[in-house]
Amino acid sequence: MSIFSRMADIINSNLNAMLDKAEDPQKMIRLIIQEMEETLVEVRSSSARVIADKKTAERRLQQILNDARDWEAKAKLAISKGREDLARAALAEKQLMTDEAQAVEDELASLDEHLAHLSEEIAQLQQKLNDAKAKQKAILMRSKTVNDRIRVKRQMQRDALDDAFMKFEKFERRVDNLEGQLEAMELGREGKPDLASEIEELANEDKVNAELERLKAELSQSEGKQ
Repeated sequence: MSIFSRMADIINSNLNAMLDKAEDPQKMIRLIIQEMEETLVEVRSSSARVIADKKTAERRLQQILNDARDWEAKAKLAISKGREDLARAALAEKQLMTDEAQAVEDELASLDEHLAHLSEEIAQLQQKLNDAKAKQKAILMRSKTVNDRIRVKRQMQRDALDDAFMKFEKFERRVDNLEGQLEAMELGREGKPDLASEIEELANEDKVNAELERLKAELSQSEGKQ
């Protein structure tokens, strides 16, 4: 594909449509920008060559016009000396210079037209490149925003999980304390307790058992919510 075909494809392309179809928009926009930058460098290099050709043609035209004036001066000199034959020959040379000058002027006009076309296309390509870089910046900003939100949500989930484990451990500790109280009540009971103490102990056990069951129920509910 020639440089001008690539340039036309880029200028006429729809960046939004290309990015919408891309599986990885970030990678696609990087490739598009790289292609645009490479094409822009080539087009500018081509423009530089055309400008160099124009300068060469302008120097050649100036030399031809100088030669034409010299031949006209020679023709005048020949006429003044009565040498019409030499004057005719000099004027013939001048005409050749005039024809060549016209051809160079046509070449310069073509080069100017070509440069104007290149300048217009370079401006369009540069605008496309600016648009692509702006879209790349927007894509990067959106990607960063999404990644930041994901990171925050993950942190919130970790915090919630840590909080749940702390509550679980707190419930377990309270249950351990109640079970310890029950076991402590049994310590040192070597002899048979009297009737009043036995009945009082039953009442205490009922209270502790009720509290224990309440905590176990809360713990089960907490685990169920997780």
